[in-house]
Amino acid sequence: MKRLAFVLAIAAAATPAADTATFGRDHAGCPTPPSFADGTRELKWDNGDWKYLVYWYTGEGSWVGNDFAEGSPADSHGRRITNLRIFSSDLTPNDAWDGFRVAIYEFRGMPNGIPGEMIWPTSGTGHFFMPSGRTGHGWLSVPVDWVVTISFVAAMEQVYDAPDCDPFAVDSNPTALEHSWSLYGGSWRRFESTADPYRNVMLRVVIEDTPFRPAVAPASFGRVRAIFR
Repeated sequence: MKRLAFVLAIAAAATPAADTATFGRDHAGCPTPPSFADGTRELKWDNGDWKYLVYWYTGEGSWVGNDFAEGSPADSHGRRITNLRIFSSDLTPNDAWDGFRVAIYEFRGMPNGIPGEMIWPTSGTGHFFMPSGRTGHGWLSVPVDWVVTISFVAAMEQVYDAPDCDPFAVDSNPTALEHSWSLYGGSWRRFESTADPYRNVMLRVVIEDTPFRPAVAPASFGRVRAIFR
């Protein structure tokens, strides 16, 4: 009842900041991210220390993500994204995992551009992921397998309305690094929420260290060319 009362005390309005609810940490430290395979590296902006869990009142069409620079259209070889890592919890707001969608969007005009169209999955609707095998606050690893040769935004969509949803997290750094975004009401903007001034979303990307060199087969080349457009 205490958690529910806290959520209801935040007035909903037609702005991204007022249409989110937060749940503060009640313990010190942050679970260590799972180890990742040799030959890969992790791209991140967060400091690894969570401050708030955040969720939207309305989940469908509500995305958050981080922009990353990896390669360029002039580079003939991109790098493969193997996983997205997202800090979430099944304890807030409903003591259950509900599932969410993930996607990769193009990001033009780095560093002062905005996210563009979805490039993975090619269906344009996002990849649904249902967490399992863990409980509590911590890192979730979502398999991806996609090659990027341009700057991009890795993103998560809540999907379901509160309280039947899985939250995302912001870190404990009160300085916004200006790499986190939200897609709300059909348009992208710099991320802001009821967690302000904490605006660094805890969403990471694991990529292969070695540039991806496609085979000669046309199908392999098509996979890389598809994101140049």
